[in-house]
Amino acid sequence: MTTTLPKIAWIGLGIMGSPMSENLIKAGYDITGYTLEQEKLERLSAAGGTAAGSVAEAVRGADVVITMVPASPQVEAVAYGPDGILENARPGTLLIDMSSITPRTSVDLAAAAGKKGIRVLDAPVSGGEAGAVEAVLSIMVGGEQADFDAARPVFEVLGRTVVLCGPHGSGQTVKAANQLIVAVNIQACAEAVVFLERSGVDLGAALDVLGGGLAGSTVLARKKDNFLTRDFKPGFRIDLHHKDMGIVTDAARTVGAAIPVGAVVAQLVASLRAQGDGGLDHSALLRGVERLSGEQV
Repeated sequence: MTTTLPKIAWIGLGIMGSPMSENLIKAGYDITGYTLEQEKLERLSAAGGTAAGSVAEAVRGADVVITMVPASPQVEAVAYGPDGILENARPGTLLIDMSSITPRTSVDLAAAAGKKGIRVLDAPVSGGEAGAVEAVLSIMVGGEQADFDAARPVFEVLGRTVVLCGPHGSGQTVKAANQLIVAVNIQACAEAVVFLERSGVDLGAALDVLGGGLAGSTVLARKKDNFLTRDFKPGFRIDLHHKDMGIVTDAARTVGAAIPVGAVVAQLVASLRAQGDGGLDHSALLRGVERLSGEQV
C-alpha cells in the first residue's frame, strides 16, 4: 500500500513511547523504532512496526524522527556522535524531541541540528501512561511555526491539546511548569488523604465530592484509585519526577523566579526516592506523608 504519510523513526519505546508509537501505526504511519530493550522492539514489531538494530539504522531514510527518552543525557546520546541522529538523518528531516529535558538542551540541539539542515521541535507531553494509551496527551511545543504546522497531523494522532508555546526550548519550559503544578497537586492530595483517613471519613466518598468542587483536578481524577487502593504501579515514576523537579528548580533560579512551595515538594520527592520508592508512581508521595505521620509503610 502506498502512503503519502511521512516515514517516521521512533527512538525510545518505554512506558510512554510504546503506546504513542502504536497509535501512529494504527493511524497508518510507517514506524521504524529503536530502543535498548529487546522485548520493546518485539512489541513494536507485533504492533506492525519495524524494529531497527541501531539509532543510525532507524533514522536513515526517515522523514520525521521522534525521540522519547528519559532525560537530557539520553537525548544527547542518541542525537550526537557518529552513530547518532544528526550524523545519519538526511538534511530536511524533522526531529521532534518529546522527552522532558532542560530547555538549554533543547536550544543547543536545535542549533547543532540546524547546521546539518535538520529542523527541530521540542514537544514534551503531559498525561502520563493513560494519556499516551488513550491518545489524549497535552503536547507543548517549542520551535518554528512552519515546522509545527508540518508536525501537527502527527501530534493530533497522539494528543488532544497541541500548542506552539514559542521558540526552541519553550515547550520544555512549559513542561517544567506542568511538572511543578502536578507535583504540588499530588502532594496536596496525599496530605488530604491521610488527614481524611485519620479523621475516620469514608475516603472514597470524600474524594468523590472533592473532585466535583474547586478542589477537583485532573490529578485527583487520574490518581484517586491509586490513593484508594495504594496501587503505585508506575504510570510516571518518582525517579522521573525527581529529574523534572531538578529542571524546574534550576530553570526558575536562572530566570529569578521564586518557587518556594515547589522547592519543598522537590525535597519531598527527593526524600521518597532516597527511601527506595523511586520506581513507584508519583502518587506514592502518599507514602511520604504516611511516614511523616508516623505510619509504618
